[in-house]
Parts: sequence; C-alpha cells; structure tokens
Amino acid sequence: QVQLVESGGGLVQPGGSLRLSCAASGFTLDYYTIAWFRQAPGKEREGVSCMHSSDGSIRYVDSVKGRFTMSRDNAKKTVYLQMNTLKAEDTAVYYCATARSCDSAQDEFGSWGQGTQVTVSS
Repeated sequence: QVQLVESGGGLVQPGGSLRLSCAASGFTLDYYTIAWFRQAPGKEREGVSCMHSSDGSIRYVDSVKGRFTMSRDNAKKTVYLQMNTLKAEDTAVYYCATARSCDSAQDEFGSWGQGTQVTVSS
C-alpha cells in the first residue's frame, strides 16, 4: 500500500526555520516524482516544490525560491523540505504527494498524506 506521512510542522517565529519530512512506504521512492503542496486557511492548495523522478531536478514556486530547499534520501525513503527565513504567509498545512511528472495537474497527484501544520507567528 502506497503511503506518505508528513511530519515536522510546528509553531515558529518569523525568520525561523523548520524541516518537514515526508516518509514513504509501499513503493520505491526514487521512481516517483514527489511534490510538496500547502493550503492556507481560506485559500486554494498550491504547489510549493516538486522533484522529478527522472533526473532529480527540482522546481519551486516563486514565493519560496531562495528560502526553501527540497531534498530526498532514498535509503530512508524520505523527502525533506527545509524551510528557512519563514514568513507569516508561509502558514499553512503542508502535504506531500506523488505523480508521474511535475507537470501533472494537481488532481493527478496521489497518495496524499494527512498533512502537517506550519504556523509562523510571533
């Protein structure tokens, strides 16, 4: 059974850092494209970053470029999202999900985890 479990969220002050983890089970992680999404209260879910399975290339939404870094540890079957210089507008529930390609439509992503809450506030 393909399953993703996010963890690492919490409350952090503006300018702080958090590292989110997305642990995979039931499949070989390096064969899949993995993406991080987030959904803030009252807003639509948006893609944050995506790592292609084919070459490991990563793309980021403009609002997090230079602050967030996505990485993958195939041995641990875990994908990470290092978030630095956090801002209040980064507050959201963060999810990871899989798809065939980073160009896939959001509704083509699957194996959604339960999400982890990130709150940036002083």
